[in-house]
Amino acid sequence: MSSAGRPWWRTAVVYEVYLRSFADSDGDGLGDVTGLRRRLPHLVELGVDALWITPWYPSPMADGGYDVSDHRAIDPRLGTLADADALLAEAHAAGLRVVIDLVANHTSVEHPWFAAALAGGPGAPERSRYFFRDGRAGGTEPPNDWISAFGGPAWTRVVEPDGRPGQWYLHLFAPQQPDLDWADAAVQQEFDDVLRFWLDRGVDGIRVDAAPAMAKVPTLPDAGHGPGALFESSAWVDNPHWDVDEVHEIFRRWRRIGDTYDGDRLFVSEAVVNGPERLSRYVRADELHTTFNFDYLKAPWDAGRIRAVIDGTLAALEPVGAPATWVLSSHDETRHVTRFGRARSGAATMGFDVTAPADLRLGLRRARAAALLTLALPGGAYLYQGEELGLPEVEDLPEEALQDPTWERSGHTARGRDGCRVPLPWSGDRPPFGFAPDGVVPWLPQPASWRALTVAAQRDDPASTLSLYRSALRLRRRLPGLADDRPLTWVEAGEDVLAFDRGPAFRCLVNLSDRPVPLARHGRPVLTSESVAETLRPDTAAWLGTG
Repeated sequence: MSSAGRPWWRTAVVYEVYLRSFADSDGDGLGDVTGLRRRLPHLVELGVDALWITPWYPSPMADGGYDVSDHRAIDPRLGTLADADALLAEAHAAGLRVVIDLVANHTSVEHPWFAAALAGGPGAPERSRYFFRDGRAGGTEPPNDWISAFGGPAWTRVVEPDGRPGQWYLHLFAPQQPDLDWADAAVQQEFDDVLRFWLDRGVDGIRVDAAPAMAKVPTLPDAGHGPGALFESSAWVDNPHWDVDEVHEIFRRWRRIGDTYDGDRLFVSEAVVNGPERLSRYVRADELHTTFNFDYLKAPWDAGRIRAVIDGTLAALEPVGAPATWVLSSHDETRHVTRFGRARSGAATMGFDVTAPADLRLGLRRARAAALLTLALPGGAYLYQGEELGLPEVEDLPEEALQDPTWERSGHTARGRDGCRVPLPWSGDRPPFGFAPDGVVPWLPQPASWRALTVAAQRDDPASTLSLYRSALRLRRRLPGLADDRPLTWVEAGEDVLAFDRGPAFRCLVNLSDRPVPLARHGRPVLTSESVAETLRPDTAAWLGTG
């Protein structure tokens, strides 16, 4: 429990570590567990409560580690189980909780189960763990019209052990990620054991990847996807391969396991579904604890749209008693400094964001204001590594450097997510900027312009984005109204201005209009995203004392 007697995760600020891009300790150009261990002081100084680590399991890296070949080990390029145990111990000693990613909808094609399924041929019991089906049109066409999140059909035909074309297998993501059939008892038991393996090692939480994908309508009917359809799951209703009601039985099963452990262990879902009411079903009292808020992440820089998302989220979660979470960027989305600098500032479907001109000065100003808005809202928040530095999306990566499966699956029309995954700049005036030893080439190239955005360059600058985040996170723990579960009360402040109180002594004011807003009637500035005098300029936010 937290010091206030409530579970720590209800108000936690969690920092997402995309491990391959955080810190490289051994000079191979990839971030690793030891690199993260060495940089834990940065997270402590920043003031977050926990870290979420993206998949660190053995993987062929067809999808950045989300194609797992062994759920009970660490990829040798990233470290060892001993390194993971040391990280857990050191993080806990520093007051940080650790959440890990669990990829349970699919495995890698190199997982022993899938190898056995291929070798067994049609009818082999090993194939019941996945979705192997005969094709239509005499076997030459996929079994149905389901699509992949990365573009193209969700089915791949195999070559059978006798060398002839045979059945098809389902993959809602890349072909290297075959979907597991969660109706199979062996699959259920396997992940019961995987959960216990990591909870026994002391992890404080599990982030459930692609949670809505984990149940399918058993007959696998057509979904009605037209030619060229995108994986727009936030718009789907009664889809046979996404957000099927039976998925909630899986999470009830997991919750029963988690509840046998002490320490308020957390389950958080990644669930992009149709609206906050559907999302709230994942966090009912006997299921998961919290869930990512993609409606908030995808909202454009528009006061009406943002307020509608906030209101809709809080209203949907109140009946189930779950706290909201708020997030602006992740390893799957265009960084919000760049998005907020575009004429169309909302996020598009994962991996298919359209590259468009961005005013990065405007984007950064809005991003700083959005940080104060986000950290003032009731509930928890997730920060994506590098947002505390004001990093923009890297949109000019050379084509030969692109590794995201979206690039190939889209026929080289969508560049995918590599631009938000470029390794962090820590220090120095040239790449690799302290991410790796001098002279090492990181797995994705860093822009030379990042010399002004390193941790070292910003650490002692009181006007830097890093200083803004540190100040906000420090005040979030101290200010009455923010340090507890007080609800939000909207205050009328004019068109295109968001203002709300958290208790009698705190107000957040965000100016999304094109005119200055007088501050006098709102209170005394405690923290502002830009310097202020008597007015709050456009695209600026302020925390104010009103007591």
